[in-house]
Amino acid sequence: MSLPAAFLAAVERLIPRERRFDDPLSTLAFGTDASFYRLIPKLVLRVESEAEVVELLKLAHAQQVAVTFRAAGTSLSGQAISDSVLIVLGDHWNGRDIRANGAQIRLQPGVIGAQANAVLAPFQRKIGPDPASINAAKIGGIVANNSSGMCCGTAQNSYKTLAGLRLVLADGSVVDSEDPMSVAAFRQSHGALLAELAELGRQTRANSALADKIRHKYRLKNTTGFSLNALVDFDQPLDILNHLMVGSEGTLGFISAVTYDTVPDYPHKASALIVFPDVENCCRAVPLLKQQPVSAVELLDRRSLRSVENMQGMPCWVRELSAGACALLIESRAASQSLLHEQIERIMASIAEFPVEKQVDFSEDPAVYNQLWKIRKDTFPAVGAVRHTGTTVIIEDVTFPVERLAEGVNRLLELLDRHHYDEAILFGHALEGNLHFVFTQGFDDPAQVARYEAFMGEVAQLVAVEFGGALKAEHGTGRNMAPFVELEWGTEAYQLMWKIKRLLDPRGILNPDVVLSADPEIHLKNLKPLPAADEIVDKCIECGFCEPVCPSNGLTLTPRQRIVIWRDIQAKKRAGIDTTELEQAYHYHGLDTCAATGLCAQRCPVGINTGDLVRKLRAREAGHAGAADWLAGHFAAALKGTRLTLAAADTARKLLGAPRLAALSAGLRRLSGERLPQWTAVMPQPVRLHLPAAPQQTDKPRVVYLAACVSRAMGPAFADAEQVPLIDKTRALLEKAGYQVVFPAELDNLCCGQPFASKGYPEQAETKRRELIAALVKASRGGLDPIYCDTSPCTLRLVQDLQDERLEVYDPVKFIREHLLERLEFSPQAEPVAVHVTCSTQHLGEAQGLIDVVQRCTQTVVIPEGIHCCGFAGDKGFNVPELNAHALRSLQEAVQQCGEGISTSRTCEIGLSQHGGIDYHGLVYLVDRVTRAKTL
Repeated sequence: MSLPAAFLAAVERLIPRERRFDDPLSTLAFGTDASFYRLIPKLVLRVESEAEVVELLKLAHAQQVAVTFRAAGTSLSGQAISDSVLIVLGDHWNGRDIRANGAQIRLQPGVIGAQANAVLAPFQRKIGPDPASINAAKIGGIVANNSSGMCCGTAQNSYKTLAGLRLVLADGSVVDSEDPMSVAAFRQSHGALLAELAELGRQTRANSALADKIRHKYRLKNTTGFSLNALVDFDQPLDILNHLMVGSEGTLGFISAVTYDTVPDYPHKASALIVFPDVENCCRAVPLLKQQPVSAVELLDRRSLRSVENMQGMPCWVRELSAGACALLIESRAASQSLLHEQIERIMASIAEFPVEKQVDFSEDPAVYNQLWKIRKDTFPAVGAVRHTGTTVIIEDVTFPVERLAEGVNRLLELLDRHHYDEAILFGHALEGNLHFVFTQGFDDPAQVARYEAFMGEVAQLVAVEFGGALKAEHGTGRNMAPFVELEWGTEAYQLMWKIKRLLDPRGILNPDVVLSADPEIHLKNLKPLPAADEIVDKCIECGFCEPVCPSNGLTLTPRQRIVIWRDIQAKKRAGIDTTELEQAYHYHGLDTCAATGLCAQRCPVGINTGDLVRKLRAREAGHAGAADWLAGHFAAALKGTRLTLAAADTARKLLGAPRLAALSAGLRRLSGERLPQWTAVMPQPVRLHLPAAPQQTDKPRVVYLAACVSRAMGPAFADAEQVPLIDKTRALLEKAGYQVVFPAELDNLCCGQPFASKGYPEQAETKRRELIAALVKASRGGLDPIYCDTSPCTLRLVQDLQDERLEVYDPVKFIREHLLERLEFSPQAEPVAVHVTCSTQHLGEAQGLIDVVQRCTQTVVIPEGIHCCGFAGDKGFNVPELNAHALRSLQEAVQQCGEGISTSRTCEIGLSQHGGIDYHGLVYLVDRVTRAKTL
């Protein structure tokens, strides 16, 4: 059924066209969250203000149009999708206000959880909830799902740490519990609603059996159904309303802002791994540990340990554990090291009598405890990585009473075996009796759906009825558990939930069929297909963890959405459906605007680099192999042509003036159908290359300087305060440090191959890479001398799969760290410096190294929040400038107090300078400015 014409007409007047999406590509892309359900919305709206949400809800309420709110879409139970109107958060929901020296923080719903913790870190505070998705999940979703995590438990979740809420109800009314005027106005306009909430509270508290049941249920970790504990914990109706919103999954209202009471973030921590010979001993230790100063106790069964035992970096003892082994990963945190050591002694003493098969003692060494936590964190992706193509990974989330945890674990394992989920693993937050079990499931066959239905029915009976536990501990009820809410809670509590729903959403427009549903089979409908698309991305579980670091997020597609669309295209082709229109749209949204820098792989639980798929698809379309061959064979001529083009542009700038040339260039780009690159005032001038003759005999240490092709062609912009080309500045710095600088022979013919690889010509790229490696072997005297590459993307291209172990190739950060710090004296400058850590620097593992070097050079370092990739991506900044502009849309405001920016990629610095409003330079400029040679 289509949306009402009156609603659509009103929406068109309210929301600009660029924030309304109803085309097949966009609606399909937004129809996916991290769950195993899919609904295709009829309309997607990106909202940028509370006023827009208010008007939309008034329209939806009047026209009885269903709406669903979506933050990051990392939810696992189908609560962030819709077949009606999907409302997604835009850029302007990122406000945060730190109060009382970090004791409280007020956040808008678009703030990513990890960002909230980053701004609280200087106060040694953090928000209570700590979901595994905290690097991607947004506050709106964290509150609406009452997300918790490994350390949060039941004491520090959103419900328990809520200090205030600003919300929009289904009729568009707004109430802010921290604003007395707003509260007074709401009491005036919605007195009847508040009176009904107060009465529901009184009735519930007076019903001792029901009240006791609610208190018992929330003694456990529990997110099944609505937060009925609000009715027994509070008697003021506004407090009840606020706490009902926590965990309501967008079915009762829109959370516009939340204030948290923060919790301590202790600086000292240590972790240990204790492996018990069996489940029983492992679980018997948990109640004792619960009485100790532990911040986390994670249970891992033998299956979960087996799933990671062959992974790179895993200790060999994991493979040698017995078949029945069960482990506890324990963490303790404290304000001081001495207190931490006291706590560790108490913890170990409490379980000293238990038999232990293997023990890794408490360690404060990051290398040790990070490896232990890697065992825990790699279990879920390990199952995802081995699943059959076409199946999905399901992670279920239940709670057993802690005193019956061992029995619960064994019974769950029996169920998994009986239903032949042989690959399934079990792990969880043991202190709360909260277990996650992960298994793979196909939905393309009725027999598989029937198997899933039977299994979930038995799980529900086991957990909710037999053990009196919770079917959802922290992942939210969603669609997945909506049919089982009454089974878990009983009819009386279930009908109470429906009363709350009808009171706050009388027309049923807010996220229907989520949390509560009249359809007993809603959990078996709209199951998401995961068809084979390409081996590069077939393991994608569509979790969305990749999205925050993608520069095209909010412009076109994210990595998750690129995979969703490509899967759909391939499935349609196999079904004989015409995909011409979809593929045409995908060309721009999926391929042209992908930076292909691979940051998504760093966030992906199964290590997928969506850029690899994009490069592969570009290679299929690359129809100029002959031209690529010619360029590879005549690279010096191509580089000379680049310098001549830059020189011609600079001459035009001198004749016409920069503003006139920029306007002319923009007009020519429009006339060319966006094919011609656009000139801007930060465009480089050409480099006039003057290389030294053959190196002389000297006692100085040698360094081979590989100047990247961009460094050999692109000098500073005409208005840049620095007018010395990078190649000359680098050489001067290396010589200042006492090095003899050697250049490879025939430098202008050399290239790492990156320009060819990014355009879809892998053979030519590899040819150039091999040529360069051979030249470097010769220049470095067979690897005797270190090799300095002045641009991090080229360094990364060289060191990836580098077979010649004789060569030591350094990017600027690593070479300065390891070779120049001891040879130079630093005098830090007072002026603040902005730092952009390029994608390649992150891949090289030098992100912190770059920040550390800059901190030696200046008293104030500014790292703009939320900018992970600049989106320039080689030449994308010239040819698809909107990608660069979108990725850096928040840069200027973030760096306005800085006089200079620092990076390690010449092309990235072009876009950064343009959109930051300050000049960005290579790291060597700053290091050279603040150093002098040390007397050795």
